[in-house]
Amino acid sequence: MEVSVGKLEEEALKRKERLLQLRKKRVRMGRCVQLLLIGNEEVKHRELKLRNYTPEDEELKGRQVAPAKPISVEEKVKDQLEAAKPEPIIEEVDLTNLAPRKPDWDLKRDVAKKLEKLEKRTQRAIAELIRERLKGQEENLATAVESAKQEDEDSD
Repeated sequence: MEVSVGKLEEEALKRKERLLQLRKKRVRMGRCVQLLLIGNEEVKHRELKLRNYTPEDEELKGRQVAPAKPISVEEKVKDQLEAAKPEPIIEEVDLTNLAPRKPDWDLKRDVAKKLEKLEKRTQRAIAELIRERLKGQEENLATAVESAKQEDEDSD
């Protein structure tokens, strides 16, 4: 395969022409897109602000921004602390709900029903003992009254 130098040059020239046409087409497309986006309005560029650069040109000195003054750290911290303080949601707090429970609260809860039954039985037993004592005292009273009557009759 013999390729002549003239043919290679021709192909290189054709390639250059295609690349130029593609570039022109791309530029045209870009301009069309810009024109579509812009329309008839003028494009406003961002204004140049010089913060860290001190220009020597008089026109640019007008665009220089004055150095920023830092705000007081104390004020900023104060504001943050005030923002962090939660507002009280509940005005009155029931201390019984907040107080920690004793370690045996669950045992007391479980035994409460059994204690009620025992309390009833205890009250019945106490009442029965009181009745027995009263019966015993009635008998003693009856004998005491009779003996007192006999003494009164004897003395009269």
